[in-house]
Amino acid sequence: NERPPCCGGRSTFAPRTSSVSMKVIDHLKQAKKRTLFSFEILPPLKGKDIHSIYEGIDPLLEFKPSFINVTYHREEVIYKERGHGLLQKIRLRKRPGTIGICATIKTKYDIDTVPHLICGGFSREETEDALIELNFLGIDNVLALRGDAIKNESHFIPEREGHPFAVDLIRQAAGLNKGQYLHDEEMEAAPTDLCIGAACYPEKHPEALNLNVDVAYLKNKVDAGAEYLVTQMFFDNTKYFSFVEQCRAAGITVPIIPGLKPITTMRHIAFLPKTFRVDLPDAFAKELVKCKTNDAVKAVGVEWSIAQSKELMAKGAPCLHYYTMGKSDAVKQVVSSVF
Repeated sequence: NERPPCCGGRSTFAPRTSSVSMKVIDHLKQAKKRTLFSFEILPPLKGKDIHSIYEGIDPLLEFKPSFINVTYHREEVIYKERGHGLLQKIRLRKRPGTIGICATIKTKYDIDTVPHLICGGFSREETEDALIELNFLGIDNVLALRGDAIKNESHFIPEREGHPFAVDLIRQAAGLNKGQYLHDEEMEAAPTDLCIGAACYPEKHPEALNLNVDVAYLKNKVDAGAEYLVTQMFFDNTKYFSFVEQCRAAGITVPIIPGLKPITTMRHIAFLPKTFRVDLPDAFAKELVKCKTNDAVKAVGVEWSIAQSKELMAKGAPCLHYYTMGKSDAVKQVVSSVF
């Protein structure tokens, strides 16, 4: 399980010879009940080059990921004083474009990529442009998300002429697949061919009234065109299994991919449950509260994630999808014991 050799911090991994793109749903169908491996990366902060992306991907290549997700991050808004009581609203982007990173990964590694596309910060016209660009580049997957509120906003506010909910974004993407463009003069434009994924929440979306209501909204996403679902991170497998059963009872038949995150630092103990509104099982929490260092937390977190992964695989999870948050060492420890 050695990392591919690097020279001067730059990856020397040779891409695969095949260049045929596959949709996530096709990867899942062709697996024939074998559990696949995939992971998610973050675009680097401005100032870092593409090799910081490679450094997060290279250690995981030996496990043959079926696809790699690339997140999208909203702009931040700041206000600068311009004198006489006037404030200037400035939008700042701290990370480079998701689409460009996906195209680079596909070209270098010949691994299918899944760009995240969000409602926040996009008008419907800008969304259409992004979907057309993905299709043009041969990136035939997209994960459609509403996205979070800007940091200084108390709740999510859609862009003017933008989508308020992920289901609306899914409908637009599905419409483009049928050749339905926003403006009549583009009626003869070719339809796109995108595989659309959506997010789901085994412990319910933080804004949902309850899990039953959340599953009903999730059914709307699937009916609108979502071909598979990826869960928010969770640490209690019983909640995932129960959630899948509830979805099936509601008529949701698409694959539901579990999303996993090894806890590796003291900060994660407080940050992850609060930010992502997830509970930690008692047995896991009892071990974590004993930890006094990041190394101790990482050891416990990796061990828990390995056990979690093995149980999910044994019970037929279609794919194990790991949230790396820009660091792949802990995920490598987990998957080396599982795949």
